Amino acid sequence: MNFRFMSMKIKTFKHGGIHPDDNKISAESAIETVTPEGIVQIFLSQHIGAPATSVVAKGDKVKTGQLIAKATGFVSANIHSSVSGTVRSIDLVADHLGIKKEAITINVENDEWQEDIDRSDDIVREIKLTAEEILKKVADSGLVGLGGAAFPSHVKLSVPPGKKAECLIINAAECEPYLTSDYRVMMEHTEELMIGVQILKKATGVPVAYIGVEVNKPEAIKKLNALTSEYKGITIVPLKKKYPQGGEKQLIKAVINREVSSGGLPVDVGAIVHNVGTAFSVYEAVQKNKPLIDNIVTVTGKNIPVQKNLLVRVGTPVSKLLDIVGGIPETTGKVIFGGPMMGKAASNPNAPTQKSTSAILLMPDEESHRGKPSSCIRCARCVAVCTMNLEPYLLKRLSERKMFEESEKNSAHDCIECGSCVYTCPANIPLLDYIRLSKVEVLKMKRNRK
Repeated sequence: MNFRFMSMKIKTFKHGGIHPDDNKISAESAIETVTPEGIVQIFLSQHIGAPATSVVAKGDKVKTGQLIAKATGFVSANIHSSVSGTVRSIDLVADHLGIKKEAITINVENDEWQEDIDRSDDIVREIKLTAEEILKKVADSGLVGLGGAAFPSHVKLSVPPGKKAECLIINAAECEPYLTSDYRVMMEHTEELMIGVQILKKATGVPVAYIGVEVNKPEAIKKLNALTSEYKGITIVPLKKKYPQGGEKQLIKAVINREVSSGGLPVDVGAIVHNVGTAFSVYEAVQKNKPLIDNIVTVTGKNIPVQKNLLVRVGTPVSKLLDIVGGIPETTGKVIFGGPMMGKAASNPNAPTQKSTSAILLMPDEESHRGKPSSCIRCARCVAVCTMNLEPYLLKRLSERKMFEESEKNSAHDCIECGSCVYTCPANIPLLDYIRLSKVEVLKMKRNRK
């Protein structure tokens, strides 16, 4: 492979990390569009922050792209209808974890879009909006981070007073096994992605942007590199294949060799980090006036006959996506929303998709069960792989004893929940379960102090 990146320095973060099998078995599956039908159920809370408030009522007619719920604070996000039809109800609906949340259910009747949305395939290269107008457009369009956390994008782009952004880092690592939606964006919407990066640069006023891509995606690196001469100020950074390289702090360390301190933010070291999918959505919002009404969902698994990357309207029943790949095989042990490391096993596999739904993974039964836990053998492997320099075995012990003040002193709140400690533990101890418990209690104590 005589790709340009082979002669470039391959970067990574230094401390910890693991190397699980890629299992990118859906990587060559081109994006297919799923036609909406039946109903969609759109949650009013599918982002970090305050839930949106409905601005429609039962019986209302709505169009695709129409605002149906308004953000209720700075850390919140607008919600738009992903289909056109009639509002059937505004009621509690169970998400994939079985948690009931308020949602707007819409009967799909046709596909009539808001007139000001550009639905053509023409690439719009000229960026006409000012930085302030871009921020407003991103907020109005309900964009959230598509790397998993669903943090409202306009908040990330708003540099706090006293801080200065020096660079933009685009997370194209996609280090989680099985996931390939970001890869397909890089392969099929390369130029739109680059324009999205330029829009983000303009919004934040930074002179340079880095796109960090792991070297197990050589074709994507090649395609992106081919456009860097046309889009100045963007550098493609090849990254060593290593999990969890997509974590913000790990990516910043790998790309610009700066460390974000405990409790700190990327902007503290001059960086703003956005995901590939987010950058593409920014392009669509700013250049096409299209709000966030759909996203690419990888539907994959070793025991299903076909692999898919599907462009799905927000609120589509997951059962429809599973039907496209032939249903749930009898050999399936778990249906996971997301990847195997940080995803959540679904208790309700018929739940609707959300803005941040990146993948539906069907895990074979033989790979779905935890090993029987035994006593800690004090091997310290969990310490060696922890990218946050924590001591998972100690945090587990403190959590067991409900010693949450000590958990705080040992920085339980810094855990990024990547699961590397569990992956490497020879005693099959559910370390992350205990750490999550401590993390919840520590964050609760910190909020109460304020």
